[in-house]
Amino acid sequence: MKTKILDFIQMLSLYDYLLFGGILFFFLLFLILAILLHHKLKTAIVLILMAFLLITVAPFVGYMLLHKTLYKHTITLTTVQDLEFTDALLVRGDINNTSNQTFKECAITFAIAKTSTIKPLNSIYPYIPFRTQKLILKGPLKSKESRSFKLLIEPFNYPKKFSVTARGQCR
Repeated sequence: MKTKILDFIQMLSLYDYLLFGGILFFFLLFLILAILLHHKLKTAIVLILMAFLLITVAPFVGYMLLHKTLYKHTITLTTVQDLEFTDALLVRGDINNTSNQTFKECAITFAIAKTSTIKPLNSIYPYIPFRTQKLILKGPLKSKESRSFKLLIEPFNYPKKFSVTARGQCR
């Protein structure tokens, strides 16, 4: 858990700090306005509720929307091969920068989840993978540029059907 938090903090950019600073500013502004308008009880209660709604919801929604619009990219997995003679899984693919910015680095997280013949379980299993692996691509990735990657996950020995999904976070 500690490493996940440290990785999250390390991947923050200037825009993330501006977003979180703006949320904190408006939270404090709404609280100060509620204190100043304490003689108008309904207005003060609405301002307090808006402040706490802002501080609980806006960091998550704002962070996701910021990264979806500012750091757009697509990941395509071209090969997912369970190797026969060694206990390893080979994953190959491409990452394409579809934004207008140049990325300094991209962290791609691969999640391996089991699959089932029962369709409702297949919609739940990707959220609870039994194995995850992270690959960090360093170096600039310019706008409209693509880069291929290859990852060998070992030891890997799973005899049943599985699926591999990839999520990326670029900055």
